[in-house]
Amino acid sequence: MSSSFVYASVRTPFGRFNGALADTRTDDLAATALKGLLDRSPDLDPGLVDDVFWGNANGAGEDNRNVGRMAVLLAGMPVSVTATTVNRLCGSSLDAAMMAARMIEVDDAEIAIAGGVESMTRAPWVLPKPSRRFPAGDVTAVSTTLGWRLVNERMPAEWTASLGECNEQLQEKFSISRERQDEFAARSHRLAAEAWAKGFYDDLVVPVPGTDLVQDESIRTDTSIEALARLKPAFRPDGTITAGNCSPLNDGASAVLLGSASAAATIGRDPLARIAGRGWAALEPQQFGYAPVEAANGALERAGITWDDIGAVELNEAFAVQSIACVDAWIGLGLRDAEVVNAKGGAIAIGHPLGASGGRILGTLAARLVESGERWGVAAICIGVGQGLAVVLENVT
Repeated sequence: MSSSFVYASVRTPFGRFNGALADTRTDDLAATALKGLLDRSPDLDPGLVDDVFWGNANGAGEDNRNVGRMAVLLAGMPVSVTATTVNRLCGSSLDAAMMAARMIEVDDAEIAIAGGVESMTRAPWVLPKPSRRFPAGDVTAVSTTLGWRLVNERMPAEWTASLGECNEQLQEKFSISRERQDEFAARSHRLAAEAWAKGFYDDLVVPVPGTDLVQDESIRTDTSIEALARLKPAFRPDGTITAGNCSPLNDGASAVLLGSASAAATIGRDPLARIAGRGWAALEPQQFGYAPVEAANGALERAGITWDDIGAVELNEAFAVQSIACVDAWIGLGLRDAEVVNAKGGAIAIGHPLGASGGRILGTLAARLVESGERWGVAAICIGVGQGLAVVLENVT
């Protein structure tokens, strides 16, 4: 089979819930990332993009009706460019990139775009249709922002626990202290702020028209371990997870340009990294935070390398506790140093707009490999309802 390569990536700044991007429609966020990606490769005729794969987790509001296709049209691409929308919850845009890569590797395409979007601010409330006309009782509107909704009563209760409760269970299983979680969160903010200050994200982020947001809105430059330690538990009265040591609710979009080796002339630039391996895994739904462990192990096996070879890891920080559990497991398998994980900050600081996060970590990983000169890296993400995805990149610059 052929190989597939990452050629470029961009994303919007990630806005806070009800923050600077709250007035921007979800499909417009998607179009901004897509247009920003194409602007990075002015020699590429957009009509030569074979397909667009777009991640989105909620899909209940302005992201309905195949938001990938909406993004193509709103970005001004030719109407002949096809697009599909992928929903694997938090892993949607990483899944989209994996699908695009496979399409290239089996020679069904030369050039493809993957990306994702989420506006958690603008996710609507939904009402279930009644079983009969004009019911006399009240009907509850259900938020689609995050987590379970309209749960099937046949699902075991332990499977449908809140995301926070599931991670408190992980904390108990692996005995990960509140102090470690707060230290991890403070590090995320510090490294993200440093990366922005040093210009690392300047070429990876495009502004959203009509807003003045130029950096990720959730980064707290003034946070500290001491400040985080004062926050109250969010999910259990005696718990360890707080609003400070898990990812916030966010709005944003990401996009990645992929192609074959021979597509370089058409795109007008050289590739950054090769898609060397992919992995996926599933556990009981309440253990979703730990699923990246086996997903990444599988991706490494398919790439033909081991953790000893890895010089950079981008792990989506849904919660500090699940991130620490994953990193501890990988250290035990040979990862050389925990400091190679999220060296430019992670989702606790940057944010986690569900459908956009996979594209963010993949693009950030490629940029980190180019900057450091390291050969191998892993992007991994946990996914609600018990799943995980991972991709291995090989630096080819």
